[in-house]
Amino acid sequence: MTTYVVGDIQGCFEPFKQLLKNVDFNADKDVLWSVGDLINRGPNNIDTLRWFYNHQACVKVVLGNHDLHLLATYAGAGIMSDSDNFSDILEAPDAPALLAWLRQQPLVYRESGYVLVHAGIPPMWSTQQAADYAKEVTDYLQGANAHYFYHAMYGNEPACWSRPIKGLARLRLITNYLTRMRYCTPSGCLDMKSKGVEPTRARLNNEPVDAWFHHANQLQPTEQVLFGHWAALEGQTTNAQCIALDTGCVWGGPLTFLALETGERFQSLPTSAQSPPNKPLGIQP
Repeated sequence: MTTYVVGDIQGCFEPFKQLLKNVDFNADKDVLWSVGDLINRGPNNIDTLRWFYNHQACVKVVLGNHDLHLLATYAGAGIMSDSDNFSDILEAPDAPALLAWLRQQPLVYRESGYVLVHAGIPPMWSTQQAADYAKEVTDYLQGANAHYFYHAMYGNEPACWSRPIKGLARLRLITNYLTRMRYCTPSGCLDMKSKGVEPTRARLNNEPVDAWFHHANQLQPTEQVLFGHWAALEGQTTNAQCIALDTGCVWGGPLTFLALETGERFQSLPTSAQSPPNKPLGIQP
């Protein structure tokens, strides 16, 4: 048995199939974890989502910002932009079943010291806190009032963590940390404008701005965070506890699998360049 972790697929189904074949993935014994953003911007969203739905028994998926945007759009709360192309899912006859399953996926998954999340864990949270806060969002998302969350999740404010934050604003900030974060301050104030390999500002609220994984954090020595979302990193960080897996497949780069047991990485052939790797991704306000 091998546990593989795949970076952001975003509808790039052919490179995904190529990697499954390259590693001789066996659904009867192997397991595949996804850091989220299964869909959007790539050429084949519906088959990507169907593959994961049809392999529920051997996959673990956390929601990314594009996945949430799809759910919100299906619920009538989100608006497709010119660059969104998941109409193939919305118009599919099996869309209700596919999206009901997608809606059940968490924002954080933990197992054996590994923490699976789309964007990252803010420096002031332990992974237990991140899982607890993520569950607040999941419980609301899976409840009868999910449409209120869908309408409220778009936006960059509030940008700093504070326990008195309540209601939908609190859920939006938790969601932004876990699915959209790249740069922040040590106390967790989000810089949502910086998207490349360097921040566009040095300080925010009189604190230094840096990649979330560069700040002193609350991770235990035995924990590792597996994340995607940030194609500009090209799968590289300087923190051994924070493993980046988005290698920009949808922007012309390869798709990446990581075998947890061995640490070996497998990559598809690069796709045709569609956009620079550091093109802004994510739900826009």
